[in-house]
Amino acid sequence: MMNDQMLSKLQEMKLAGMAEAYKDQAQNREYQSMSFEDRFSLLVDLEYSRRKSNHLNRLIKNATFSDSKACIEDIEYFDDRKLKKDLILKLASGLYIENDHNIILKGPTGSGKTFMACAFGVSACRQHYKVKYVRLPELLDELSLAKLAADGSYRKLIKKYTKTDVLIIDEWLLTDLSKDEANIVLEITEARHKTASTIYCSQIDPSGWHTKLGNGTIAEAILDRIIHDSYQFLLDGEISMRERHGLAIEV
Repeated sequence: MMNDQMLSKLQEMKLAGMAEAYKDQAQNREYQSMSFEDRFSLLVDLEYSRRKSNHLNRLIKNATFSDSKACIEDIEYFDDRKLKKDLILKLASGLYIENDHNIILKGPTGSGKTFMACAFGVSACRQHYKVKYVRLPELLDELSLAKLAADGSYRKLIKKYTKTDVLIIDEWLLTDLSKDEANIVLEITEARHKTASTIYCSQIDPSGWHTKLGNGTIAEAILDRIIHDSYQFLLDGEISMRERHGLAIEV
């Protein structure tokens, strides 16, 4: 027989998993032959699983991935892509995050950079790391506006992006940056240097980043904080991933 008062208390304490399992046990006579310990263990297990699942869903939602369904298991290792599967799986286990290293994904449009970056991000969420996906133009717009506000919001945003365990920056250096934008990028890279991991998605090889960042000492400082602690992957192939999957080619 179900105790409505007990059920109400479980729901009031937001123990939805235990409440659901309790209702199931009360309505199914087969549970009556089980010991108290076994029945209670089932209640705890369902509540634990529900909370773990909800936590993962929140992490993925807060990450704002462009593709929240991307996962390491779905990466395609065609011969012409020349991807190092062992290294990808090793990094996906969280190795680069533990060591505060970065990942650079470079390749032409349609090569699968964004998918792989999101796959690494989802893998990090599964390991309970906080992840944030953002396009560089959006990041610069957000921080530039905050800087103009002069109400402390700029520093709060820098702190927010610093605290993120894995920051994914897509569309990295598609265009040349102004001096102010380069300074903002320097602040982000400096704040995260050797304290957190960043994944960069770029159509341009790092050898060409110096020019995009305006040359000079600012560019050198940014590159120094990114390149030396990074794993680099060239995503290419005789056929783009967009073509393989029958998707429209971006111009």
